[in-house]
Amino acid sequence: MGKEVGMARTLNKLSDVAVKATKKPGRHSDGGGLYLNVSPTGTKSWLFMWVVDGKRREMGMGAYPAISLAKARATAINCREAVAEGRDPIAEKAKEAEPTFGECVDKLIESIKAEWRSDKHAYQWRQTLGDSYCQSLRSKRVSLITTEDVLKVLTPVWAAKSETASRLRGRIERVLEYAKVKGWRSGENPAAWRGNLRNLLPRRQKLQRGHQPAMAYDKVPAFMVRLRASEAMAARALEFTILAAARSGETIGAKWQEIDFERKVWTVPAERMKGGETHVVALSSVAIDLLKALQEVHPGGDFIFAGDPRPGNKQDAKHGRPLSNMAMMMLLRRMKLTDITVHGFRSAFRDWAGDVTSFPRDVAEAALAHKVGNEVERAYRRSDALEKRRKLMQAWADYLAPTKANNVSKLSDARKAKAS
Repeated sequence: MGKEVGMARTLNKLSDVAVKATKKPGRHSDGGGLYLNVSPTGTKSWLFMWVVDGKRREMGMGAYPAISLAKARATAINCREAVAEGRDPIAEKAKEAEPTFGECVDKLIESIKAEWRSDKHAYQWRQTLGDSYCQSLRSKRVSLITTEDVLKVLTPVWAAKSETASRLRGRIERVLEYAKVKGWRSGENPAAWRGNLRNLLPRRQKLQRGHQPAMAYDKVPAFMVRLRASEAMAARALEFTILAAARSGETIGAKWQEIDFERKVWTVPAERMKGGETHVVALSSVAIDLLKALQEVHPGGDFIFAGDPRPGNKQDAKHGRPLSNMAMMMLLRRMKLTDITVHGFRSAFRDWAGDVTSFPRDVAEAALAHKVGNEVERAYRRSDALEKRRKLMQAWADYLAPTKANNVSKLSDARKAKAS
């Protein structure tokens, strides 16, 4: 161990060649409190060490070779000056220079990106907080941003792009809150809604749940009659998606091992859920009948909604693999329904549950795998929510006037006839 600041007689003990070549684990002194630390695995980093009131302090200065010997020495000089003047180098390091709004956006995204499941979230944040909407903010120091500055960004899109504007406001608020926690600004957040922008901007118009083009729920039963007349596997996938109020990706990747016929549940693994948590779907008797009939059509294979296995079929190469993630959307297009989406049927289900039934809101939200309340509240409801959701999903299936699995039988008969 080398001598501490104030006791060092020699500086610049190391050389670039020695720093690069040394592999011996431990701390190698350059003098004046600067050390090259070599870990047992061979990674190298810089440390500055000093003594205050008889207690040794140490501060990391970054990894080698990203931080060169010359740069480490320059930083060590500033640290020695701080110690000599009674200042704390660690506290000095923590006082980062105040960034611009654009720089603060980058810092926030870097600090929270681990909580996102996909890189697309970082992309979306950068898009909304970039020049497209926030050009007037990006070059401003975060401490100087006012409510007027935020209004200048939000007002042009508040009515025309209601949902985008809401997300934009929330993200600006989080950036400025981050800046406050870091000590770069103080006072009230100019992007806050309650007690601030709520009094300056009109209430947003209520959008369709999910913000996806949706079919009105009173039109869905008639649509199901048309859907069940189709022989396509994509039609069966869409029928099941509607019955389960599922997302298309959850259905397309569904495997037989996820279905518990005895308990009448479908367990969707976390990796296929938008929220990243396993979701248990209560299945109606109609959905179970559909699945049982599908087993007769193509026994074997992992995927429930697999590519068409008939000889000579264009999708022959897909046998044993799931349908394309565009299969259900293309089916809607072939049915001349260009103004709705697969996801929109979740909106239809939710609107039906809220307008027509007396089921509690929490039950309907749980059926859609939406989080309601805090962790304690969700844990308290978990024990009985499944049975309540089962009744809700059966009521939904009954509302859609099911015709059992006759549709699947038609699919089976048609395939057998074409294959013979």
